[in-house]
Amino acid sequence: MRVAAVEGRLALVVNGQAVDVAEASGGRFGPDPQAVYDRWAEFREWAAGAPAGGGRPLDGLALTAPVPRPRQVFAIGVNYADHAAETAMDLPEIPLTFTKFPSCLTGPDAAVPLPSDRVDWEVEMVVVIGGEVAGAHAVEEAEGWDRVAGVTVGQDLSERRVQFLGGGSPQFSLGKSYPGFGPIGPVVTTPDELPDRDDLELGCRLNGERVQLGRTRQLIYTVPSLVHRLSAVVTLYPGDLIFTGTPAGVGFARDPQVFLRPGDVLESWVEGVGTLTTRLTSAVTSEAAASTG
Repeated sequence: MRVAAVEGRLALVVNGQAVDVAEASGGRFGPDPQAVYDRWAEFREWAAGAPAGGGRPLDGLALTAPVPRPRQVFAIGVNYADHAAETAMDLPEIPLTFTKFPSCLTGPDAAVPLPSDRVDWEVEMVVVIGGEVAGAHAVEEAEGWDRVAGVTVGQDLSERRVQFLGGGSPQFSLGKSYPGFGPIGPVVTTPDELPDRDDLELGCRLNGERVQLGRTRQLIYTVPSLVHRLSAVVTLYPGDLIFTGTPAGVGFARDPQVFLRPGDVLESWVEGVGTLTTRLTSAVTSEAAASTG
C-alpha cells in the first residue's frame, strides 16, 4: 500500500492513481494525512478492499508532506560505516540520536531557501511509526518492523556552520532544522510493498550528477534495532518519524568541499518508494547564520 498527500489531503495511491480517501471512504477516514497513523491497522483493512477507480493520475499533482505534523522527529547520525570513514568519525557504540524539529518538514518538489553558503545534503530512508495504541514503549527488537507503518524518502539538509558551532558540543538539531530542511515524500510505502525491507538502494543526485549511493543493509543500527533502542527511552507515537542515517558522499567531506547553491536541484530516492525532488532557492539572511561569521 502507498499513501500520499495531495494538496494536503490524504490519498491512496493505486496503479499510479491518487484516490481521495475521505471521499472514497464516505467520511470514515478524514482528509488529514497525519490522523490516519493513529488508525493504521483499521485503515489498511479498509484500503485492501477499497473500490478501484475514481482517482487522478499522480504525476503532475501538487504533493505535500505525507506525514505533515509528527509529534516527534528522530534522526540518527553516523549510521553507515562509509559515512563515518569519510567524516573521520568513530563508529558509535549506541545510535547517535538527535531531533529535527517538526517545523523543518516539507514535501516533495519543495523550494527550500538557503540560510547560508554552507548547506549540505544527506539522503535518508525515513521510517514512519504506526499503530492502534497511544504509544509504544520498550518494544522488543524482534517486533521493531511491526511498529512501522511505512517508509519514505527524506533529505536531512544540514547547515554545517551552525551544526558544528559548538565545537565539542555541536548543535546537530539546530543546524538541521531550518525551514524546509526536512523534505519527505513523495509517498509512504508499507514494508510489504518493498522489494526487501532490509536491503533497499538509496541515493542522491545533485544537478543530475550522482553524489550518494548506498543500501540499507549497510545500516549499523537497523530499523528494528532503532525502534527497540529509541523506545527503551522514549515513547514512540503513531506518525513519528525516524531519519535512519545517510551513506557516504556528503558535500563537506569532499576535497574540495561542495555546498548547495541557489538554483541547485537535489533528486533523492529510495528503492520501492520513489524520488524526492528538492530545489534550492536564493539565500536568505539569517541571524543564526550571520552570527557564525
